[in-house]
Amino acid sequence: MLETTIAAIRPLDESAMTAARELHGRLTKPAGSLGALEELSVRLAGLAGACPPPLPEPAAVAIFAGDHGVHAQGVTPWPQEVTGQMIANFLAGGAVVNAFARQAGASVTVVDVGVATPLPAAETPGPAVLDPHSPRLVSASVRPGTRDLAVTAALTRDEARTAVQTGIRIADELIDAGAGILLTGDMGIGNTTPAAVLIAAFTGADPLDSTGRGTGVDDPTYARKVAVVRAALARHTPDPADPLGVLAAVGGLEHAALAGLILGAAARRTPVLLDGVIAVSAALAAAAFAPAAVGAMVAGHRSAEPGATVALRHLGLDPLIDLGLRLGEGTGALLALPVVTGAVRVLHEVATFDSAGVAEK
Repeated sequence: MLETTIAAIRPLDESAMTAARELHGRLTKPAGSLGALEELSVRLAGLAGACPPPLPEPAAVAIFAGDHGVHAQGVTPWPQEVTGQMIANFLAGGAVVNAFARQAGASVTVVDVGVATPLPAAETPGPAVLDPHSPRLVSASVRPGTRDLAVTAALTRDEARTAVQTGIRIADELIDAGAGILLTGDMGIGNTTPAAVLIAAFTGADPLDSTGRGTGVDDPTYARKVAVVRAALARHTPDPADPLGVLAAVGGLEHAALAGLILGAAARRTPVLLDGVIAVSAALAAAAFAPAAVGAMVAGHRSAEPGATVALRHLGLDPLIDLGLRLGEGTGALLALPVVTGAVRVLHEVATFDSAGVAEK
């Protein structure tokens, strides 16, 4: 599945992008007056191979959840049980991601790829249904949390591949159900530590630049976290030319699954709106698997985590909003969703100078 998906990913369609730029030049507005929105709509035309591209509707958030053996190193004060408890909150509709998803009319799918504690809800049977009022849980656990990356490889290559392919499968299911855009979400206590290692591994950044305070840790915990990231890089010497090996050595199950979701979306020429630092660390892996996958990525926001800016710069992506967010779950991507929709709607609905009878300069 992974190799077939990678083979299906193609560069953006230049003719569709040219047509979108030419259309922008005929719309009733000064050339370039919509700034970054214009180039975003051009890229989405290139992704779809059509001008105008389809409206990115409906939206589907996929929250991948997993636990982390590196939690034993004291990189976060939060107990590991919170991962499972937050999944229960997602399913009950009580989290911030639920509030934002209801506002945006987006569905929420929670995917257990490796939660260590028993979950309080059973899998919702049947195919994907894009219901913004009824979050669903998919059981796809690879193992109950990763191993401690500070001591050994977090995953085997087979486990990492299984997680990536889970993400691809979820992308296919959501797109088959009618999703016009996918949004990344994540949940996993301690998951900013493997994200920091992944970002340093793929970009060459110093751990001080790739590592943030996550949920807001104190100075001693932050120093310990940076030391763990630095030691993991020295222990595993991850090779960015081998993205599956990097994910296995120092990644999380949710990071690997998110990389798969991105690859699956790119193969189906469907945009994927990235959330915060977990998503962009996974996006680096996806780009290492298939550089053309970057064409399907839209950076929703700039996370307050410093590693997110490092990763976005490496990917060549500019975030749509910058609100100092660091929650995860898909919240920043949901807030950016109307911006993406608006960029495409301009190409669908704004009159040209000729059709509106408006004189040009």
